[in-house]
Amino acid sequence: MRDRVHDIDGGLLLALDALLKEQNVTHAAARLGISQPALSARLTRLRQLFDDPLLIPAASGRGMVPTPHATAIQPELARIIEQLRDFANLAQVFAPATSTRVFRIAATDNPAALLAPDLVPLLKAKAPHLRLAFVVPNKGQVAADLAEGNVDIFIGAAGDVPDGLISRTLFDEEFVTAQRRQHPRGNRPFTLDEFCALDHLLISTSGGSFTGMIDQALAALGRERRVSVSVQNYALAPLVLMNSDCICTLPRRFLQRFNTTLDLLDPPLELPRFQMSAFWHQRMSSDAAHTWLREQIFAAARIQGRS
Repeated sequence: MRDRVHDIDGGLLLALDALLKEQNVTHAAARLGISQPALSARLTRLRQLFDDPLLIPAASGRGMVPTPHATAIQPELARIIEQLRDFANLAQVFAPATSTRVFRIAATDNPAALLAPDLVPLLKAKAPHLRLAFVVPNKGQVAADLAEGNVDIFIGAAGDVPDGLISRTLFDEEFVTAQRRQHPRGNRPFTLDEFCALDHLLISTSGGSFTGMIDQALAALGRERRVSVSVQNYALAPLVLMNSDCICTLPRRFLQRFNTTLDLLDPPLELPRFQMSAFWHQRMSSDAAHTWLREQIFAAARIQGRS
């Protein structure tokens, strides 16, 4: 026997719902935004499907009245239609206040340290039940991870990812040099000689390196500095600086969070600015939850006025 579910579609269910509520073909057709003949054709199909008249002319001659079978199925019909509406709206509606969705942002230590302190409180204020994971990206797999949904957003530089992803610049950043308050040298501007002579702290995300971009800039001037401490993540940098005479040159956006305990000064050499961008896959562009996440990331990037 053929399963009758194959003969039911949403249009038929909506037609029956309208007819039962209006008990008048003309009014029900207007409710649905279709013609009277079109609705009559749907009623004929419904009668065949349920093997029941469903609605019959009223004794008064005005309108229609439901049969006992139609009256019995009306509550369940209303529930099914509501479920169908929820299902149809699932991808288009995102309710941050109640969502328990898990978002994953792929970012190395640098962009994570710049963005997370503003993004996390913003998300938690609007969506207290969601979960957020910052994960270290496999740069060779970023495009595939975004396409397959393993991560939602990648935060990094344009050169870190292949073409074909959608992107938006989050902020344009400059470098400053930090030292502890009450540093023995005072807080006057650095000279290049003094800068090279002081002990430097360097963040080596790969671990153990004592040279970086600033050493390359100094080498172009025929100079070098003394890097005496190398750490692997941003979180340690302010702690080391507060408790030593080392100096460290890092993005302003990160260091200005510690300006009550650190002096921030311009480095005595020309250093290039850099940009951080958000990247995502085309297939997520219309996803309501993903769109909301992107809006929060953009808002977080604007908090310190550097978007």
